[in-house]
Amino acid sequence: MRGLGGSRSGEMRLTRFLRNDSVGVREMVEAAGGRTAACVSGRHVLAVQDTTSLRDDGGQRSISAHPTLAIDAETGALLGLVDARLLVHEGGLKKQRNLRPFAEKESRRWLDGAEAAAGLRASGALQVTVISDREGDIYEAFASKPAEVELLVRASHDRVLADGARLFARLAAEPEAGSFSVELPAAPGRPARTALFALRFCQAQIPRPHIRVGGSALPSSVVLSLVEAREVDAPPGVAPACWRLLTTHGVTNLAQARWVAGLYRHRWVIEELFRTLKSRGFDIERVNIAQGPFEKLAAAALIAAVNVMQLVRDRDGHAKRPLQDVFEPDEQTALEAVSATLEGNTERQKNPHPKGSLAFAAWVCARLGGWTGYYGKPGPIVMLKGLHQFRAIQLGWSIARNV
Repeated sequence: MRGLGGSRSGEMRLTRFLRNDSVGVREMVEAAGGRTAACVSGRHVLAVQDTTSLRDDGGQRSISAHPTLAIDAETGALLGLVDARLLVHEGGLKKQRNLRPFAEKESRRWLDGAEAAAGLRASGALQVTVISDREGDIYEAFASKPAEVELLVRASHDRVLADGARLFARLAAEPEAGSFSVELPAAPGRPARTALFALRFCQAQIPRPHIRVGGSALPSSVVLSLVEAREVDAPPGVAPACWRLLTTHGVTNLAQARWVAGLYRHRWVIEELFRTLKSRGFDIERVNIAQGPFEKLAAAALIAAVNVMQLVRDRDGHAKRPLQDVFEPDEQTALEAVSATLEGNTERQKNPHPKGSLAFAAWVCARLGGWTGYYGKPGPIVMLKGLHQFRAIQLGWSIARNV
């Protein structure tokens, strides 16, 4: 708190802000979502959702965040936050999960994310595909999805299909339709590598599970496309990567199967966001304040972490996103003035991006964060440090202009 406030008085102001009953998590999230909705017109938007733990006492109480991000399917640009839920989990309810209706379960968040994403169509999005990892493999999510969205989910359950076959065996029995190469990023215990994936696909009818409170109101089955991308010739000692994907998109040929697998790869952005929110950036897990103010601070940190990732994602300028995705229009003058002080004499040391672009601002923040412009590309930690530096400069700039 003291670090965020910058001083004792700043710490007290921030504390009063977080304890103010007029400040709510929902209002912060809705404001961020409104900003994102203004960016989606004419685009195929990927609404990527997932859950991460923020606080866990090791016993009966934990707090998790479940954000939904908007990503441009064509350029890969992170457009912003669509929605976010902060979930306070009370222990002791797991044994009762089959006795509660779906609407009362925490797993309802996956359908909530899809419903929030459906609102992007009203904001002008041409198409919305909601992407989830294994936790989102829930029958109710498929059966009750809004008509305005399509779903793409990594399979968790080896379901029994309507014809009695098992889902995983059905995919494995399909002939290989083709292959494609993917650059797999580094992960804990796994170096980056180029992987060759074999593709298989088919359609299948998935029946409604038998044990469901209130499940009789759901359709008796759903028809989904199944896509499997399995790594071939993995390095010795390395488990082959395998994605089994369930989607409401129609998949009838190799091109469509590759397209679906390509859409799923964008899910990794939310993992980068979580690292920025936690250990690689804001370190929100280590904040030790009471639950109510903690939730408000976590929501603010999440929105800020999205801004950091927007800068990282457009640091090369490929998506050609405008400055206004992250900054206010009146901050452009300060960004240009700071950029001029950071540029050197050679072309390599100059800001190569057009003024008014998000990439221009990303270059400024990266340089302020310690990036020299010569080695590698600036990541979330560097970008976060630089953004903090610019905010301090902007504050001084504003004060000087008003004196």
